[in-house]
Amino acid sequence: MEALLDRPALVPAAVDRVSWDGRRAFDDQVAVEAPVAFVYNCRSHVVMMASPRDLHDFAFGFSLAEGVVTDVGEVLAVRITPKGEGISLAVDIPEHRAKALDSRSRNLAGRTGCGLCGIADISQALRPLPVSTASHRIPASALAMALGALPEAQLLNRQTGAVHAAAFASSDGRLACVREDVGRHNALDKVIGAAARQGLDPGAGFLVVTSRCSMEMVQKAATFGCSVLVAISAPTSLAIELAERSNLTIAAFARGTNLNLYTHPERVV
Repeated sequence: MEALLDRPALVPAAVDRVSWDGRRAFDDQVAVEAPVAFVYNCRSHVVMMASPRDLHDFAFGFSLAEGVVTDVGEVLAVRITPKGEGISLAVDIPEHRAKALDSRSRNLAGRTGCGLCGIADISQALRPLPVSTASHRIPASALAMALGALPEAQLLNRQTGAVHAAAFASSDGRLACVREDVGRHNALDKVIGAAARQGLDPGAGFLVVTSRCSMEMVQKAATFGCSVLVAISAPTSLAIELAERSNLTIAAFARGTNLNLYTHPERVV
């Protein structure tokens, strides 16, 4: 039933390919990008440009990763309805959470490449993060295993070349869930939502993202309760600073069997 509420994530497109030796027409597949509006307790909060699939996961994951709620049980209901050219996610949360959300004074228009559009104050952008107390160690071979398995799980990207992926893996490197989206933040939100809905322990595994490691990705991972974040590309200086404070390990430039450990390297053995 849930899948029926999602719109197609890719559509056909007629393309002319031009090269030095001529031109030919062919049929391609392109990723769908649609406005998805988050409405909490009948109050509009944010419009994100996103892939219109896995929307229940998106609702749960965004709510958790952005600190709108602190527990998956506080997402009381999610209703997905078409709204013009986009989709409305009506999320019911406890009223005290909705009032706290109102106090943030957010009026967001979230582009696919933007994580903090519309934040009204610097203190809101750099919100306090929980400090991980995880003491477990993860083998470097487990990170390599997850990285090696991820391309096969990126079904949309194989067809379009236009979407990011995020995954949650167990400490032995097995992919527990993978989600894709045209927005890298959205993909991470969706996989956090999927993991939370499945009751997976964030402290018992690690997150992988097919993008750079920005401060927003660190915020989401730390807020979720994960202690290791693996990124295909580079981290930013603020991502490193926040990860140091929250006791989160950043493994970046993670490709094949190679990676760079920027923070808390003792956690990867």
